[in-house]
Amino acid sequence: MGPISRAQIARETALSKPTVSQALAGLELAGLVHEAGRSKGGKGPTAILYELNHRAGWVVGIDVGRDWVRAAIADVTGEFVARRDERARVKSAPTLITQIGAIAHGLAADAGIRWRQVTFATVGSPGVFEPERGQVALAYSLPGWGREGLVEMVQAELGTKTAFENDVNLAALGEQWHGLGKGVGNFVYLHLGTGVGMGLVLDGELFRGSTGAAGEVGYMPLAGTDLKDPTSRRRGPLDAAASAAGVVAAARKLGMSPPLTAKRVFNAARAGDAKARRVVRIEAGRIALAVAAVASVVDPELVILGGGIGGNGDLLLDPVQRELRSISPFRPRVEASVLREEATLHGSVFMALQAAQDQLFARGKVPA
Repeated sequence: MGPISRAQIARETALSKPTVSQALAGLELAGLVHEAGRSKGGKGPTAILYELNHRAGWVVGIDVGRDWVRAAIADVTGEFVARRDERARVKSAPTLITQIGAIAHGLAADAGIRWRQVTFATVGSPGVFEPERGQVALAYSLPGWGREGLVEMVQAELGTKTAFENDVNLAALGEQWHGLGKGVGNFVYLHLGTGVGMGLVLDGELFRGSTGAAGEVGYMPLAGTDLKDPTSRRRGPLDAAASAAGVVAAARKLGMSPPLTAKRVFNAARAGDAKARRVVRIEAGRIALAVAAVASVVDPELVILGGGIGGNGDLLLDPVQRELRSISPFRPRVEASVLREEATLHGSVFMALQAAQDQLFARGKVPA
């Protein structure tokens, strides 16, 4: 939104002009808005125009993954000003925490500000955040990430107000902000990569469940698996079957030649390899099964596939939809993410932005 007058704000918010004037006075005093000239044209006297002070606050979003740490700094309007991407140093939790701190503080320098000007930061990672214990549970892909007190360690390293959130939940928020979920009231984001997880946006809000574990669909039972097997208990049957490791296992079973990675399998399928195409069909069937199970419970309008595997929409979308039609009466629209590996980063900035705006505008309130 560009510069706006008091009268325009009053019309659009249905607030009285005195109330708008009082609110603007408080925001201007707090440095959150400033005058941006006067209106032009029209009849009668010109009006003072106001706009948000872009530099009134800063936020940092950090996506911590098994392979990469991606981070960005944005101004209070949400515009990315600088970003960094580094290979994750996952040898130990302290090493990774030090890396996160260095990246975040480096971003502030890149943006030309001091770190103390950063209002809020959000860190996204695999696992379920347990605030009462200061711990991230079920984050098996990051060594030591489940240790007690981890949250306090990261907060101390960053030195600003910090929130933790599951990376797939943040990807769903990223899709809601800048992706396919924009304007969609009920959708789910199904991440398929190193692991399998789901973020749910219901009635326009992120749904976490009673303990924050909503969307941990990797633990969804699958026919033919031993649910009491330690591997199933640790990773989950769907995670083991539909993740990158599951794709590689299926390819190996069908006799594809090593070295094998999920990326190589999908590239081979694009090149016409018959065995690779069969692996893709197997993966599509597992995805369709997950979508069918979730659709029967939450009835989403849209399912967004993301992650290193889910992003292969050119190969997966048609077989997933065919299989879904054959096994379920529920047929949500299925699409591949346009944000791809950027979804979690966008979501982390969005969550930090919401928290920062609440803090900043509370500062600008004028006592009644």
